[in-house]
Amino acid sequence: MIRMSRRLTATAAVLALAMVVPGTAYADPPGSPRPSTASAAAPLPDGWRIAATGSERYLEWRSERRVPIGDARVGFFAGDRLIGDPEAVSDGHTFRLPLDEARIGRTGDLRVTAGGRRLDAAGSARKADEPPGASARKAAPYTPPPVNAVDPGVAGPYATTTGEYRLPSVRLPGMDTPVEMTGVVVSPREAPGKRPLALFLHGRHTTCYTPGGEADLIWPCADGQRPIPSHKGYLRAQRLLASQGYATVSISANGINAQDHAIDDAGAQARSSLVRLHLARWAGWAAKPATAPAAIRAGAPADLSRVLLVGHSRGGEGVNRAAMDSLHRAPADQDGYRGPVRWRIRGTVLIGPTLFGQNPAPDVPSATILPGCDGDVSDLQGQMYPDAVRGVGSGTALHSAIYMVGANHNYFNSEWTPGQAEAPAEDDFWHDPERPDPVCAPSAPTRLTADRQQRAGATYIAAAAQLFVGGDDRLRPLLDGTGRRAPSAGPARVHTHAVGGHRAPVLLPDSGMSVTGGRVCDQVAWDEPTACLPQGESFSTPHFALWHTRQELGRKSVTAAWTAPGTPVRIRPARPVWAGDSRALALRVAVPPDSAGTRFDVAVTDASGRRAVLGGVRLDGLPGSADISARWAQEVRVGLGAAVRSGVDTKRLAEVELTPRSRDGELLLIDAWGWRAGTPAVRQAAMPRIDVGRLTVQEGDSGERTYHYPVRVSGKGTGRVWVYTPDPETGMPRGRLVTVRPGVNPVDVTLTVRGNTRFSYDDGHAVSVKTARGAVVGSDYGGITTLNDDPMPEFSAAPVAADVTEGEPLTWRVSLSQAADAELWDAGFHVMPVTGGPEVSTTDVGAEWLAEYIGTGPEPERPLSVAVPEPYFPVMVPVGRTSVDVAIPTERDGRAEPMESLRRRFDPPGDAPHRPVINRTGRAACEVRGCL
Repeated sequence: MIRMSRRLTATAAVLALAMVVPGTAYADPPGSPRPSTASAAAPLPDGWRIAATGSERYLEWRSERRVPIGDARVGFFAGDRLIGDPEAVSDGHTFRLPLDEARIGRTGDLRVTAGGRRLDAAGSARKADEPPGASARKAAPYTPPPVNAVDPGVAGPYATTTGEYRLPSVRLPGMDTPVEMTGVVVSPREAPGKRPLALFLHGRHTTCYTPGGEADLIWPCADGQRPIPSHKGYLRAQRLLASQGYATVSISANGINAQDHAIDDAGAQARSSLVRLHLARWAGWAAKPATAPAAIRAGAPADLSRVLLVGHSRGGEGVNRAAMDSLHRAPADQDGYRGPVRWRIRGTVLIGPTLFGQNPAPDVPSATILPGCDGDVSDLQGQMYPDAVRGVGSGTALHSAIYMVGANHNYFNSEWTPGQAEAPAEDDFWHDPERPDPVCAPSAPTRLTADRQQRAGATYIAAAAQLFVGGDDRLRPLLDGTGRRAPSAGPARVHTHAVGGHRAPVLLPDSGMSVTGGRVCDQVAWDEPTACLPQGESFSTPHFALWHTRQELGRKSVTAAWTAPGTPVRIRPARPVWAGDSRALALRVAVPPDSAGTRFDVAVTDASGRRAVLGGVRLDGLPGSADISARWAQEVRVGLGAAVRSGVDTKRLAEVELTPRSRDGELLLIDAWGWRAGTPAVRQAAMPRIDVGRLTVQEGDSGERTYHYPVRVSGKGTGRVWVYTPDPETGMPRGRLVTVRPGVNPVDVTLTVRGNTRFSYDDGHAVSVKTARGAVVGSDYGGITTLNDDPMPEFSAAPVAADVTEGEPLTWRVSLSQAADAELWDAGFHVMPVTGGPEVSTTDVGAEWLAEYIGTGPEPERPLSVAVPEPYFPVMVPVGRTSVDVAIPTERDGRAEPMESLRRRFDPPGDAPHRPVINRTGRAACEVRGCL
């Protein structure tokens, strides 16, 4: 039996909380019994590690394939709890979260998500070979709908002119680097009078590139780099609108894209400020045309009382906030524009948009394009623009959703499209060539080419412009679920539905509704019995896009499934509802993707018991696969004429009945409305506005202090909002419904901070707010940060035994001078080459341990110090402990070998806000037995 000398300067502790790693034990505070060394625990999942850069420690995840910079937020989760939003490293594969920002928990539950889908090696929550739908029927062939009376994609009569302006950069709140004021202008020439203005804002994309090289996310660009002209990617749509008589400008936001990572709202307020700063300039130039840049003077002057905002991805959320801020002013300390509102926004077009806060502008019409093959904002959270606006404002603004089968995220912008872009570009829908996606692979018949996608996008932007700004009601059937198509959109398969306009709410599922033959279910209830869909299928529908919590109150649907026809699903609201002078009952119903022939009859009963069958409905599912969100609600209408003829009082409807007629089926009823044709004038409701801020407080050494969360209420009127704060026991968000009224009943949420003298990291306590009824929410997320004011404990390290026998673990002990109130990740060990004699090799330590914690295998045999580049092992000391023992298992190989050494450098915390004093032995790196 060969003895192995281990001269030590590092550790192999790994990530855990209330757990132990193989061969790791935690020491109790002085006076407590010392626990024995443990033998099992969960390792880090594949692709995860603790990384060190200088004195910084990170929780790091690396993807095997490149993850492009996009608009969806990347999040690290431990189970159902969000740890934090990591920052992308420029290599395109790596994401890092500083450990002093993370409360990690069980390491086996780590995962990384973006846009509702998993990015890590664990893959999707669904099996890769299973479609999201439950129906086994063959998909029905697609029959295009009738042609609309007016085709908005036909070029207008005006010649156009193109130019660009560059103004001095501006500083925006929360951003250190000034943001550019640049716009590319396309306007009609020789058009009479002032022309309506359409402003475009691109989304989050890389900002700079090296010709012939890679793209980067920095601002300003480095020497040798060029700015990526994302703002020039909508010229096709701009030229179409300009030919039809619109002045257009597309503005650049590279400076925001490079700085929005750490901002609570991901830059939504900054983008709103940038939009309104440009609109203010256009208003000034309209008043004094001689002061306008040459690019604007070359075209017809703009009419700022008729403005359309078009936003792509995070640009969509930005223009939504700009529309809201133009009606309900943002707090001055959050807003980069402080001047008067000298424009009127008539509508917005939102292309593959984000809506992280899920708080849309209610009284501004909107048309949201949902790309069916979106590989970036893949949860299609833009569906919340119509869904989350119900009951918030006056209800007169039309909010349309446009589901475009086969469209991806990037190709709406030519500067993000391979073969068209100046900088490197790619198809955002990643697919495995060995397992091509049946809907979204480039070879799939449903997938749109870039040219067809851009043509369809420009057509529907023009449709919204002509309806919202031009007031031409002949365009409404293209947007409101009537089921018409525009020939200029080519072969694109497009489905629409809408809320608002001439609609009266009949069924908005809530807790007070009773259902027989089905059930009221929670849209967001992670793996709970009340959930509408199983956890693995929640991603399949855009209507269930997640907010800040995985258990959300107030979001309901009605679900039903059947295996034989005939048993009705009866839905009774809490009290009779008014359909008034509606001509039809419009239902938004989702059926499983690729299902065919789901049929049911629709009947209504009034409060007096009079009943009428309105008609039958047939629905075929949208093309779907395991990787897309295709369980999307289609709008179906049945006339109310039969109810009127039967004497049913449509002003007091008490029940809606859906009777299955297909042999089997499944459906989700999102809502139902009384519908009539036409587009009403938009009325602005008087509403309070809520904005969440941030407050920073000192912890203190003793006592308790109570602080109010910085939630501000402005505006007029009374509304109701959901307020979520952390549960004191679990830390998970807990919601309650709050009535808000400026100056009378503000949101009153408090936090009690208990002072002590033990070290902890600065601690964030979040509050998030979401509108429920009659209120708008600007900044939806913020809270209180408690600053630590106690020094970090002193670290020291020593080997438990200098020499061990093969087969026994190598053990080190890292000790603290006192316990802390946080898990400490600030120390670690680097494996160094020995300076003399044989070194411990990869075959001397356990192969399983080597794979799990070093990420490599034992063969070929090599010194442990070069097993991977710069081997580093973190140390984690749990809350309340004063030491941790860390062990590396060794293997008995039966070979005669000389004494072997392992040399490590202990790396204690450094450059921390409270740098600890390190024992001299904690800095040494030597090969003397027993020395560290």
